[in-house]
Amino acid sequence: MNPTGVPTEWAWIERYAEVFAASDVTAGELAVVLSESRSRPDVVTTARLALQHLGARVADVVVPTPPNPGPVPIRSTGASLALTGQAAAVAACAAADFVADCTVEGLLHAPQLDEILAAGTRVLMISAEHPENAERWPVDPGLAERVARGVALLEAAGEMTITSPAGTDLTVDLTGAVRAGSHGATTGPGTIAHWPGGLVLAFPAAGTVSGRVVLAPGDVNLTFKTYVRDRVELIVEDDTVTAIVGDGVDAILLREYLAAFGEPEAFATSHVGWGMNTAARHTAMALWDKADHNGTELRAVAGNVVFSTGANEVAGRYCRGHVDLPLFGCTVRLDGEAVVTDGVLRPDLAPAGGTGGDDA
Repeated sequence: MNPTGVPTEWAWIERYAEVFAASDVTAGELAVVLSESRSRPDVVTTARLALQHLGARVADVVVPTPPNPGPVPIRSTGASLALTGQAAAVAACAAADFVADCTVEGLLHAPQLDEILAAGTRVLMISAEHPENAERWPVDPGLAERVARGVALLEAAGEMTITSPAGTDLTVDLTGAVRAGSHGATTGPGTIAHWPGGLVLAFPAAGTVSGRVVLAPGDVNLTFKTYVRDRVELIVEDDTVTAIVGDGVDAILLREYLAAFGEPEAFATSHVGWGMNTAARHTAMALWDKADHNGTELRAVAGNVVFSTGANEVAGRYCRGHVDLPLFGCTVRLDGEAVVTDGVLRPDLAPAGGTGGDDA
């Protein structure tokens, strides 16, 4: 127990400090711990103590969690509304060198993010889950280079295709797409990353995605924080999921959830990419209650594919409805050349001696 009365562990503080140091936090820097009234107290406390351990000048910025207007719960979107109407909080973040983003949903797609990054602030989004997860997420010194290599391959390509034995057959025209990667730390002015990292992805331009995405048993719906039990087929036409085919509970709930928002954009493609983190585990979510796991790790599992619907600023789409769907055992090709084969990374994208896939 620490003086704040919130339980934390020295092992968690050390791990948080390690990733903050990898994000170039140094003694004397101004660091803001951004949270809201419903943020996890153990995450906020651990982040604050880790920054103090590094000698940063720490300020807490806490805002009330806005009420959810419905019609359904919203989870794990990266589109936090906590800063809506909070000009003073935004200004405080923009004045900082570094922000530990401990909001419930994260700032990745928040409308106020551009203003904060434009000021040169570095933002690290910390997943709203039990800090014990972080014990398994040490900084991988080679991950940044491998993610950069993956992003370079994506930037050089004109087309990405994704296939799987289950029937996935998706084509993404990369013309006009924004390519990005995250290795779990943020080191340049005006940048954001999420932790744990290890993801290469594209935000496609409007009208560039078509085909079929098939969820097989063992794939994941991260918005629901559940493993898929029954086959679900998503028909994608002109970026949009026009049909969700399946009679099982997974298809029924996915259809109902996305339709509940009343937003056509909730069915549109947000981002598509593949995981690069050989320390991230496909099985991890099975060991935690939903309240203690946010699933960020499963987005980054080496050799997976993440297909997401919802907000896509590149295509001019903003909405609250969103799902992240990690798929396993797929093949990803860039201009016909495989970078992931049956869920295994190409050797030059995997660490030396590694499998390039989740071998748990």
